[in-house]
Amino acid sequence: MSTITRRHPLNIHIQGWLLALPAIVLLLAFTHLPGIATIIDSFYATPVGKRPAAFVGLAQYQTLLADPIAWLALRNNLLMALITVPLSIGLALAMALWVAGKIRGRAALRLAFFTPTILPMVAAANIWIFFYTPDYGLLNQIIRVLGFSSHNWLGDPATALPALMAVTVWKEAGFFMVFYLAALQQVPPVLYEAARMENAGRWKVFRRITWPLVMPTTLFVAVNALINAFRVVDQVIAMTGGGPNNATTLLLFYIYQVGFSFWDTGYAAALSAVLLALLGLISLLQFRLMGRNVHYR
Repeated sequence: MSTITRRHPLNIHIQGWLLALPAIVLLLAFTHLPGIATIIDSFYATPVGKRPAAFVGLAQYQTLLADPIAWLALRNNLLMALITVPLSIGLALAMALWVAGKIRGRAALRLAFFTPTILPMVAAANIWIFFYTPDYGLLNQIIRVLGFSSHNWLGDPATALPALMAVTVWKEAGFFMVFYLAALQQVPPVLYEAARMENAGRWKVFRRITWPLVMPTTLFVAVNALINAFRVVDQVIAMTGGGPNNATTLLLFYIYQVGFSFWDTGYAAALSAVLLALLGLISLLQFRLMGRNVHYR
């Protein structure tokens, strides 16, 4: 009589940790450990030649508090986030609602909305440079037809930052649209049928059914849009170089300048630590404020 060997399955918690182990290793190696190393480096001066970095305590942060360009970059970045995040979310949701319905050419519209997402940012920036070019740029040609004079969009401090915001929203909205499309497909159709039976208008259906049920996706998109707003650097390098007169200097671009143009790695680490703390604080506030209206079931 053969003996059947019974194998005891691994504990369900051990299985879960084993499945998550590759992601945990990558997260530690490329996110948490570099972040901790950056915070430690911010307390040291920049090494010069063979001279090791000297411990300077909070000196780098004192320099940051007295740096007018750092404060200007922070102001520009907060303005960038304040405008691009809600615009990206609103445009993404509007596009998703449009292409989620049964309309002609729905596949072509989805492709058109998503295409900017797959373009490299440098390529997208060069496309928009053609739009913004003084005199013969596409945007100036349009406004001249309407009777207005040509304008240097990227050379005017009043319009340079909004011009970058337009590029950011155009690039991100199609990506966020995909998440909203997935969320809309999870809304039970019976809810819309019940609303039609009650003769509810489109706005009421959106406010009472669609918007509450896509709130988990909105929270996810809002956090990612916020992070993206504070890591804008490619279009700044390609389009304005931080000018004119630092009107488009953002925090990550300033960190890049300090670390790789001025070779002040200690001060760049302090700026990075402040940026990391700022992102963590704002994300926490988002979860606290928006999480009250998020229902996953």
